[in-house]
Amino acid sequence: MSSESSPSAMTTTRVDAIVGFLEGAKVTYELIEHKLVMSAGAEARVAGQPPQTVAKTVLLHDGSVYVIAAISAADRLDLRKLRDLLGATRQLRLATEAEIARDFPSLEVGAVPPFGPMVPAAEVIDSALVEQPRILCPAGDHRHSVLVDPREVVRITAAKVADICED
Repeated sequence: MSSESSPSAMTTTRVDAIVGFLEGAKVTYELIEHKLVMSAGAEARVAGQPPQTVAKTVLLHDGSVYVIAAISAADRLDLRKLRDLLGATRQLRLATEAEIARDFPSLEVGAVPPFGPMVPAAEVIDSALVEQPRILCPAGDHRHSVLVDPREVVRITAAKVADICED
């Protein structure tokens, strides 16, 4: 196996691509390396961040098109609110892990950032997340995150800001 396809090389490539994207967009960030975690809630705990400041990227399908939303780890997406906001069809649904793995092979399932060169930009970011001074976003794998200003995420994605979480 060549070093280019080894797991550690893939991790470096993923993280480097996300960091390079942020640098190219002139976004100030802090890269945080942490122990392996498999959820946004666990990411909050290991990074010492309140759950309301940790971005959970939700990938959805509307027919054959991906829709990306970002909400805090403390919240749950309200699919009805998102459908209404986007004028989406009743086909709007959560993408499956198999679909995510197939369509975004350069990223680890469950660690997709709401921005970057490998994914469509987030279409909607929950308003409660944007109110935070900084948010922690996945950086493409389960061992790295980036701390960024949420207003910068809105700027680089041109996402709508709205209340899309359950009340």
